[in-house]
Amino acid sequence: MFFLDRSSVAAVYLVADSLSAWAYFMLVAILKNSFTKTRLWWEEFRKCPAELQEWSTASPFGDTDMAYCCVPGCNSYKRRETDQHLSFHRFPCNPDTRRQWIVKIKRDVGPYFQITDNTKVCSKHFSQDCILKSITGLNKLKTGSVPTLFSWCQLKTRRTIERIQSATCDFDEEEEEVQISNLHEKEISKQVLGTLGDHDYLEETPTVEEQLDAAKREIARLEEENQNLKLEQFHLQRFQCEPKMIMFYTGFKDYGTLKAVFLALQPTAESMIRWSQMQRLNTTEQDCVKPTFTAQHLCLFDQFFLFLCRARQGFFAADLAVRFNVSPATVSRVCITWCNYLYFMLGTLPIWPSRVAVDELMPPSFKLTFPKARVILDCTEIHIQTASSKVLNTVTYSHYKGTTTLKSLIGITPFGSISLVSNLYTGSISDKEITKESGILSLLEPGDEVIADKGFLIKDLLSEIDVKLVIPTFLGPSGQFSKEEITYTQEIARLRVHVERAIRRIKEYHIFDRVMPLSLCGSVNQLWTVCALLTNFQGPIF
Repeated sequence: MFFLDRSSVAAVYLVADSLSAWAYFMLVAILKNSFTKTRLWWEEFRKCPAELQEWSTASPFGDTDMAYCCVPGCNSYKRRETDQHLSFHRFPCNPDTRRQWIVKIKRDVGPYFQITDNTKVCSKHFSQDCILKSITGLNKLKTGSVPTLFSWCQLKTRRTIERIQSATCDFDEEEEEVQISNLHEKEISKQVLGTLGDHDYLEETPTVEEQLDAAKREIARLEEENQNLKLEQFHLQRFQCEPKMIMFYTGFKDYGTLKAVFLALQPTAESMIRWSQMQRLNTTEQDCVKPTFTAQHLCLFDQFFLFLCRARQGFFAADLAVRFNVSPATVSRVCITWCNYLYFMLGTLPIWPSRVAVDELMPPSFKLTFPKARVILDCTEIHIQTASSKVLNTVTYSHYKGTTTLKSLIGITPFGSISLVSNLYTGSISDKEITKESGILSLLEPGDEVIADKGFLIKDLLSEIDVKLVIPTFLGPSGQFSKEEITYTQEIARLRVHVERAIRRIKEYHIFDRVMPLSLCGSVNQLWTVCALLTNFQGPIF
């Protein structure tokens, strides 16, 4: 099979003029035969596999299309003079080979890169083994060739370190050569010493005594730094000399009072069992109970401090976890365990004083007006989360507060200490009913006086046990108070205000500031009682 260009055809026609007619017609037949064979060859070529059609798109005669290299970082252009020696190759038709090309050039087919007939890769990215030169001077790729030469694949050249070697003298050399080599060695040594002078290679090694002194100074510096870091940490010893901060975080008036309370609790706290463990405990697991409650690296005093911070300032569990360097789950376990433990321990204290103790400690303001006063009563409420149950919402709804609440009865002695803390009841309960449920009727003695607000309609309950109710007078039919009634009401209000101050102390435990979630209703009674009893350690109200 052969091809005829224009010069060949012209030569044929020149020869035809000098030949005979017979020869002329023979040449015409040959040409027709060659054209027919060329057309048949082209049709067969189009049926060939795709690997055989990977011919170069660049030729010495130039192409009509514009070829750029699509490899990132390569700016080869077919019509640039400096890139005339390069050939540009289309992507192969074979899907596997084409996929390898896409991976090698680090391009993803998408809206910003589409493979067309003009998408090409220059020959700079193929090794010489992959390129074949045809008879006509065109470059074509071998079947299955893949580009492998890229700018990101080039190895970084390592720096070569020039080593200075000392010149050696040959004893057999002449004297002049020896002198020249010695001078050369001196120059090199000066250069080396000048270079080493910039570093600490020539420093003298310190003596043992100097090293020991330096080590002592470093140890002293590290100890001082460690002490400063300990002082910056959030722990109780940091505030032991600051009564205001002790009151702020714990509710105790000073560090001495807090330490005394903890020392009184410590013997039993050392054998305290975690609350969740007690919940799972049954008769068959008596031997599995741990004798002490451990919370990571927190000692008992820090656990007590953590619970007080949670109750006093209402810190979130995540906040306390960061402050004490523990997990939020540990914070929850510590708070629940200490809440139930203190509820049991403080609940055993005799906070209801006897008649004799009340008479001995009664202030003069009470002795002049109500010498038989035994307790001052008032109710208070805390907000709770609204439940999804309509029945529960009806029971917990308080018309006085206008929301769902829990209600408790608080009683204080004439000298200001809390002597009664009832359980928390639903907000819809009346003052009369909560007085009956609180158990105070069994604590009062005949002849006692109970000071309360005029909303406490419990005169019939107290008269049964021979106890007098002291409340402000109600407005009579005349529509105006008498002078004696006004004075009587003012005296009651002046003394009854102390129970409001006691309730305010309880509300200063800011864990009750927010709406109490229903998830804490299982331990809210214990928490309320503990906070109320802890206010007795703050000292007298007046």
